[in-house]
Order: sequence, then structure tokens, then C-alpha cells
Amino acid sequence: MAKTVADLLVDRLLAWGVDTIFGLPGDGVNGIFEALRQRQDRIRFIQVRHEEAAAFAAVGYAKYTGRLGVCLATSGPGGVHLLNGLYDAKCDGQSVLAITGHTFHDLIGTHYQQDVDLDKVFMDVAAYNQRVMGAAHVVNVVDEAIKTALAYHTVAHITVPKDIQDWSASKDQTSGANVAKHSSVAYATVHPVPPSEALQAAADIINRGSKVAILAGRGCLDARSEVLQLAEIAGAPIIKALLGKAAVPDDSPYTTGGIGLLGTAPSQDAMQECDTLIIAGSSFPYLEFYPKPGSAKTVQIDIAATRIGLRHPADIGLVGDCATVLRALIPLINRKDDRAFLTTSQKRMASWRRLMEEHGTRTDMPMKPQVVTYELNKLLSPDAIVSSDSGTIATWTARYIDMRADMQFSLSGSLATMANGLPYSIGAAVAFPHRQVVCIVGDGGLSMLMAEIATLVKYNLNVTVIVIKNNLLGMIKWEQIALEGNPQYGVELQPIDFAGIAMNCGAAGFTIERPEDASETLRRALAHPGPAVVQAVVDPNEPPMPGRVTTEQALKFGEALLRGQKDAWEVIKAVVEDKVREVI
Repeated sequence: MAKTVADLLVDRLLAWGVDTIFGLPGDGVNGIFEALRQRQDRIRFIQVRHEEAAAFAAVGYAKYTGRLGVCLATSGPGGVHLLNGLYDAKCDGQSVLAITGHTFHDLIGTHYQQDVDLDKVFMDVAAYNQRVMGAAHVVNVVDEAIKTALAYHTVAHITVPKDIQDWSASKDQTSGANVAKHSSVAYATVHPVPPSEALQAAADIINRGSKVAILAGRGCLDARSEVLQLAEIAGAPIIKALLGKAAVPDDSPYTTGGIGLLGTAPSQDAMQECDTLIIAGSSFPYLEFYPKPGSAKTVQIDIAATRIGLRHPADIGLVGDCATVLRALIPLINRKDDRAFLTTSQKRMASWRRLMEEHGTRTDMPMKPQVVTYELNKLLSPDAIVSSDSGTIATWTARYIDMRADMQFSLSGSLATMANGLPYSIGAAVAFPHRQVVCIVGDGGLSMLMAEIATLVKYNLNVTVIVIKNNLLGMIKWEQIALEGNPQYGVELQPIDFAGIAMNCGAAGFTIERPEDASETLRRALAHPGPAVVQAVVDPNEPPMPGRVTTEQALKFGEALLRGQKDAWEVIKAVVEDKVREVI
């Protein structure tokens, strides 16, 4: 029996090593699903409850494996639902292939059922975006789509009209120009090394600096040893953008943790006081957290030449992946005997950690959200995969969850979308079924794609969901009233019993309401085989620490919070210079 276009499509995915697809069936992709059914021993289909979750799961899969993530949706609304997750992939530089159906090829543009021109809809989100025109076309398109997604760390999209999916390869007419089997699955990664002159110029800048700081982003996730070696030689504190949280362990004496609204005061101090800045694999967007232009000489390393000098004036740019570039750069750097700048950062970080412990061990009621993440941190495995969501939940996760050993972490970075946390964890658990996978989310984000708890149960995925329940869109609240600019409005949420919903879906459900119960309840949930949901009922009036503060101000702010909200607001007004902006 001759193969169909759908058969050729799935066979080509297999040739590229694709073994997992996240999606939802529909009549616009029935031909593709039949091809998947016939090959289910070689390629897994993970059925989600909403196409947005399929795209997010593919992003999470790509982030945690470094491989191509693939999602599949039907024509019309199914494809449209993928968009938010695909923009997350685009914004965070992840290789994701989206496959969609389309209406009958000869009824496109005639207002037929589900006649949404998806190859036009996806024009902005996808770097490669094509409609398959027949059996002779499909292999070429798949190859180019995957190569584009991998080479540019971005989104590619293929759409296939539903009737073309069933066309027989034996009856397809090939143009004379299209030589059969001319396209291949050969792919070569690029590891460029900057010219020696540029490397020496960068080394000269670093060698002349007396207060060197490193801003490490997601581009450093595979360059841990090189970043730590650079920090040791240059006497430089490592400041981590949130997507680079796992680049170096948080217990390293060289790191001051995060930067920005979710970051630490010692990181901000180091950023403002440095005279030399090395930006490695980061495109951290908030310009006000960088040194003032002209105050620090800057060396920037990035895989994309277009990112050099994008956020901060770069005196020299080195284009390439961070590990390769740093291995070439480090031998040119002289070890600094003066460690005063690093030592100062370390002392500040010790004070910051004492402050975090003080807040994380609070016993007053209502329970504070940071108590949950503080206790959770002690229980995580050295290779745990932790996903979080956008909002105040990102603050509690960023500051209280420490990266150790082989742990991995991510959330929606530049897009800063809500609802990504649970689908990310689905992607992680499918890829790594024997690792501890933890999802830390807020009640606002979880409720958006809450049906995916059923997906955890369907595939018995080892995911523990920690939902911080304050019945509020917390970050929006603090954005509205941070400087008493506007009263909070439209942010209160109808309470949901997430533990009860979890149990009704077939997962384990737990509830924490008191600080003294947090540790043991979390321990039981993490030990539960299969999916579990822990709802932690917390104080809705506990504000996140402002990001742009000095260490001294942070300590005063923390002391004020311990005395009650009224005093805390007085300190907030003193230290917050700008309205709280979107959290990433």
C-alpha cells in the first residue's frame, strides 16, 4: 500500500529523531493521527486538554532536553490556540515545531468550515512557515522546518490541508526541478570562535577592571564550569538573570543570585558598583537594572550578533555560544589578586540569606507564601526539575528555591505569560520520568489550564504541583497599589479547592494552612507515587520584596514587614522609585 502524505510526514519526523508529540486530535488532522497510530511503538503522542498546553509542553520539553519540541493541533481554532505557547518559545529562544491542519485544499479562501489561513496567522511567530502542497513537497518542508528551528532556536510551522494528508505518494506529480531524495536529515551545529583580536580586546578590558561583575543568562546553562572559572580568575560575582538561574549553583560563593524585580539586593549592588561588566548569554530586558551607560566597560557574549549592545552599550562583542567563547577567552585573563569587590558581595549575600531565612521561617498567621517555598527547597532532589509561573509566585520561587547539582529551572521569561508552569512540567516529566518534577504556580495561573491535572493522571506523570493560593492576582494587585497610585480592582479570584479538584481527577490532593504543617505535608506529597497537588493557603497581603533596593534598604524593608504591613508600606514608599512593572 502506498504511503500517504501524513505517513511521509511522520516518517520524516522519526528520521529526525522526534519521539514525542504533544497535541489534541481534531478532524483537521485525522490523516496525521492515523499515521501516528500506526507508528505508536516508535513515537509517543501525549494528549493534552487544550492546544495552548500542547505548545507550552513542547517548550518545556525543549528547554529541559535541549531537543526539538513538537506540538500538533487541528485546523482553525486548534492552531490558533497554539499561539501563546509558541510565542513563549520564540521569546525564550526555544526550538519548537508546530504542525497544524487546514481545511480542504480546494476550499481554502471560500469561507468554508474552519477556514483560518494558519500560514498567515503564524507569519510573525514562526521563522519558517509553510503549507504542504503534496507528497513530493512534504519531506522538503519538514527538513527545512526542523533545520530552521534548530539553527535559529526558534519556532517553525507546517500546515497541511486535511485532504492532502490522505493523498497517495504514488499518485503525486513531481516537478522536474524537484529531484527525489535530494534533501537530507544532516544537521551540523555551529560553534563559532571570535577572532583572536576580539578575544584579546575583551581580555584587556577585563584585565584593566578592578570591580568585574558577570551577568549570566540562559546562554550559560551549558557553560557552568567556564563561568565559575571566569569568576574565580576575575574575582567577579556572578549575577544571574532568571532564565540563567541554573547556570551555577546557588550555594556557589561566587553568585549573588538573581537580578531585577525578582532578584537580590547584593546583585543590584554589584551591578551598580562594578566598573567592568561581562554579559554572558543574557538579554535581560530591564534597562534600569544595568549600570548607567558609560559607568562600566562592557564585554558581551551572545550566540546572536543582533543581541550585542541591545540592552547595554558593549565595548566589545564576542559572538558564539558561551562555553566555546569562554574557553577561548579565559586563558587571556590575568588572575586578580585584589578580591575586595568579590568579598564585599559575599558578605552582602550572607546578610541577604539571613534575611531570607528570617522570612522563610515566619510562624505568624495567615501563613506567608515564602514559608512554603523555603520548606520546599529543603526537600528537592539534586536533579529536580522545577518550573514556575508568572506573578508573585515567580518571586517566591526565584528567591527561595536554590539550584543545586544537576537541578534545572525555567519559567516563561520574556513573554512572562501565565499558565506555562503546569504544561512545562508535563514536558519535563514525559522526557525524564524518573526525575523529581515540581511545578510551583499561583492560583491564577493554575486555574487557566487546570484541566491539565487530568493529563498528569492519564499518563501517571511524576509531577508535584505546589499552588500558592491567595485567591488573588497578586502581582497585578501590587502593580496597582505599590505607590498608592490606584486602588486594587478586578484582581480578587473566586476561591477554588485545588486539592479537591486534584482528587476528583485521580491525583493526590493536599492542603497546607499553617506554617508548622508545611514541611511534613510537602514531604508526603513529594513521596507520593504519581501526580500530586498541594494547595498552600497564604496571606494575600504579603508583598514581594521590591527589586531595586540596596542591601541596607532590603534589611530595613524586611524588618518593617516583620512589624506589620503599615510600617512596611512606609519603607516601600521610600525605596520604590518606579511603579512595579511586569514580572519575568
